[in-house]
Amino acid sequence: MSPGSNLVIEPGATIGILGSGQLGRMLAMAARRLGYGVAVYSPEPNSPAGQLADQTTVAAYDDTTALEAFAQSVDVVTFEFENVNAEAVAVLSRFVAVRPGGAVLHTTQHRVREKTFLASIGVPTTPWRSVKSLDELNDALQTLGTPAVLKTAGFGYDGKGQRRIDEVAEAEVAFAALGSDDLILEAHVDFVRELSVVAARGQDGRFVAYPIVENRHRNHVLDLTLAPAPLSADRVTLARALARRILDALDVVGVLAVELFEGRDGRLLVNELAPRPHNSGHFTLDACDVDQFELQLRAVCGLPLLEPRQRCPAVMANLLGEDLLGSPDYAAVLASRDVRLHLYGKAVARPGRKMGHLTALGLTIEDALSKALTARDAIRRA
Repeated sequence: MSPGSNLVIEPGATIGILGSGQLGRMLAMAARRLGYGVAVYSPEPNSPAGQLADQTTVAAYDDTTALEAFAQSVDVVTFEFENVNAEAVAVLSRFVAVRPGGAVLHTTQHRVREKTFLASIGVPTTPWRSVKSLDELNDALQTLGTPAVLKTAGFGYDGKGQRRIDEVAEAEVAFAALGSDDLILEAHVDFVRELSVVAARGQDGRFVAYPIVENRHRNHVLDLTLAPAPLSADRVTLARALARRILDALDVVGVLAVELFEGRDGRLLVNELAPRPHNSGHFTLDACDVDQFELQLRAVCGLPLLEPRQRCPAVMANLLGEDLLGSPDYAAVLASRDVRLHLYGKAVARPGRKMGHLTALGLTIEDALSKALTARDAIRRA
């Protein structure tokens, strides 16, 4: 088929997914439910998404021959992992529609380009400076002050590719540790809480979003998501408006997550963008009438987008490798009517690796949080 900008992909067609982790796995589940075929492209064999796919292409993202063959075997391509080189998307786009488009990927996979884009549309961000050398890092620290966080500009996630700098004297060690001349320094933000907005936009420009959620991290990896976040109505309205401005300006077709800080001064500052379903949106699988993976599928296939509704308060708790060492007691979780267990099919549990998650439903957010923590503690104590 030839690529098209306005094209409805009906059930029965084949969805191509770039990347093969747990996000691709859950997207494949949504596709299966609606009768689509699934093809996965990834360098990783025996992957979480590949276990559910009709076909899996195991090849590098710069393998032009493999990309061309993959593109001609599917009806539309989307991705669950943004650290794919833009050239790969350009190759695919010659044969098939890719949603969100390559321009979205190009902007959001590089922190300097992302921050520059956000500034250009008037979206407030954390103060930052581009860093190409140790001298530039020292100059940036004089401007932004400490503490600050030095990050690789591209290909970083879950705390990888970053170093906190508490004193200017630590600059040289931090710069050397990251081993790159394409960096960004971000100022420390005094925040009340971290937030995210998981939203979607269709081919026709329709925008829908889930309730704003609060995210709590452990060792730079998302630990808990509280849905909804305890925000005032005006902050909810503002966060949603910022997300819409971003998705419209990027001309997104698909799901995109906007991560924010709520400052102690009441401001909302955008931290990062993720052009795909997001870890903080996993609660939607159990607490909403349309989950984020079905919403992604609907958007990229040109099907109707519904404004999602949350049925009850919910808390998502990640299960990392260290949570599942030994003999995890999954039965303790499955005995609860209000806790849902999701495992990703990964054979080896390593510290920091996302192995699964659980979602607890409650009458209040405090009730859901208590159930989530109790259930995860039961797994760890086994």
